[in-house]
Amino acid sequence: MTVREILKMGDTRLLRVAQSVTDFDSDALHLLITDMLDTMLAANGAGLAAPQIGVDLKLVIFGSNARNPRYPDRPLVPQTVLINPVIMPLSDLQEMDWEGCLSVPGLRGEVPRWSNIRYTGFDQYGDPIDRTADGFHARVVQHECDHLIGTLYPMRMRDFTKFGYTEVLFPGTAADQDD
Repeated sequence: MTVREILKMGDTRLLRVAQSVTDFDSDALHLLITDMLDTMLAANGAGLAAPQIGVDLKLVIFGSNARNPRYPDRPLVPQTVLINPVIMPLSDLQEMDWEGCLSVPGLRGEVPRWSNIRYTGFDQYGDPIDRTADGFHARVVQHECDHLIGTLYPMRMRDFTKFGYTEVLFPGTAADQDD
């Protein structure tokens, strides 16, 4: 169990496309997931993708069993290990909302995301996952899965007047904590 270094925007490793996981239920995979959970919790993250710690695998974790101090007003998202994910929008409807990222610390931006999605993949044991999600849950899944294709949330933004430092955009709120 180790808290790993989170790569920051500008590190070219964040722009790579991740490779599929082929070895499920292995000691190495379980150790990686434990390290990712420890890293996400230490940073008060809502999610973390393996590429954010320099591992080029299609593996994301997200959610929590308790309120996140960085997102105190957001609904709980089930704690999930999602491997080799596929996201399918359930409609063309998109919503704009603010996002932060552990790889883009101290900044927030307004990002469009599909409102309702279906996501599939596998857990760490190779068992299938097939869920629908909307709202914050859908946003978190899409954000984390973007890391698997080398995309950071600023690359999705349409209006850079809605991009800035959290302490300036949201002074005196929990959202102004370091991302």
